[in-house]
Amino acid sequence: MPLKKIQMKSINNKIALAFFLLLFSCSIVRAQEIIKDSAVVSTKKVQSNQKQKIDGVIATVGDYIILDSDIDKGYLEISSQGGSIKDVTRCQMLGKLLEDKLYAHQAIQDSIKVTDTEVKGMMDDRLNYMVEQLGSLEKVVKYYKKNNEEEFKTYFFDVLKEQKLTSEMQKKIVDAVEITPEEVRNFFKKIPTVDLPVFGAEMEVAQIVITPKVTDAEKQKVIDKLNAFKKECMEGASFATKAVLYSQDPGSSSNGGFYKMNRKTPFVKEFKDVAFSLAEGEISAPFETDFGFHIIYVEKIKGQEVELRHILLTPSVSDESLKDAKEKITLIRKKIMDKEITFAEAARTQSDEKETRVNGGALINPKTQDTRFELTKMDPSLYGQVSNLKEGEITAPFMEDVQGKKKYKLITVTNRINEHTADYAKDYVKIKDLALKEKQIKAIGKWFDDKIKETYIKIIGEYRDCTFTNNWLKK
Repeated sequence: MPLKKIQMKSINNKIALAFFLLLFSCSIVRAQEIIKDSAVVSTKKVQSNQKQKIDGVIATVGDYIILDSDIDKGYLEISSQGGSIKDVTRCQMLGKLLEDKLYAHQAIQDSIKVTDTEVKGMMDDRLNYMVEQLGSLEKVVKYYKKNNEEEFKTYFFDVLKEQKLTSEMQKKIVDAVEITPEEVRNFFKKIPTVDLPVFGAEMEVAQIVITPKVTDAEKQKVIDKLNAFKKECMEGASFATKAVLYSQDPGSSSNGGFYKMNRKTPFVKEFKDVAFSLAEGEISAPFETDFGFHIIYVEKIKGQEVELRHILLTPSVSDESLKDAKEKITLIRKKIMDKEITFAEAARTQSDEKETRVNGGALINPKTQDTRFELTKMDPSLYGQVSNLKEGEITAPFMEDVQGKKKYKLITVTNRINEHTADYAKDYVKIKDLALKEKQIKAIGKWFDDKIKETYIKIIGEYRDCTFTNNWLKK
């Protein structure tokens, strides 16, 4: 690897890594308590019949305490998620815990609201995942060394509430940071030429999509089937069982079609409109979305949340419709190759994909929200279609089948950007992102400096000898 590329990574990665570490706390589950300003120490007898301290308060941040065992739990959680703890010292782990407690403490001072409903929703989602991983709730309780389910849920509720307070406080700090073009320019100018970032090879791509037409007869078959399911369920049949047996939604069929949602949950509008129009215990009439036809059964309404089950059926596409779609997209390709129309014009006037049609078929990178795709991070299925295309070349028509929805596509590479040293004009979006992250890190650092000064913080015993990034000891 060239020296310049190594040096670039030191800038790019330092900023990204530092920012990631500052915002990482929500991925680690830790114990927490809120107590008065008093220390509690647990002891146990060892073979020598002498008492040995095995746990105790090692730090206090506002109304929060940190136990010595919290550090061990932090290590356990990192390991359970596949992370390495080889070079993480107990002092570093304590520093991270202190940060999280200060975030949570200040969130309360700032009247940041975290409702019990939000926390219960988080807990249900997390428990479902853990039960899926470990096999049963009993095993989850045992893993966390709790005596029973009730004790575990009480403990876990407090943990998740603190995590939510922490993340909301972090978000409040970061969201308040804005950056001007002048600041971006100054950030770029300050980077020594030898340390300028080297960005990897990228490309911009566009597509035309032709969706085979579904006949009214095929749609009616699905509607009739869903109406039959609704009638049977209203007469006592299990909606969940029907969903397991018949729903074509891979995300929920194995779970009886179950979803929990509020108005901010990213479901398509048609689905949300129906879900929030139903009363508890009601089953909807069949309705259509881009995914097919659905019926929804509302199990519970809890404030702004709805717990529901649904069944999705996708109408079959006839062989004749598939043939017509392939012929149409083949003809479009021929017109583009014969220079009768440009790819962008064809996308705007003939593509069936409304999301890309307006932009002449240009795809937006969901991770960066711009049109560039880094080759090493591109979705494998897309990479397989375009990796060998030269700029301006077009794929042959090919069929894509996602969750039973068949469509034909043409893809072209509109621009190839080779690996290159950062250029302010060409790479402004990336440079702005780096500059913003640096400014956010500085804002977080200043926030810690200010809040540490005005918050009661106490560190006990040998941990006072730690060297911390932040001035927790107020020296």
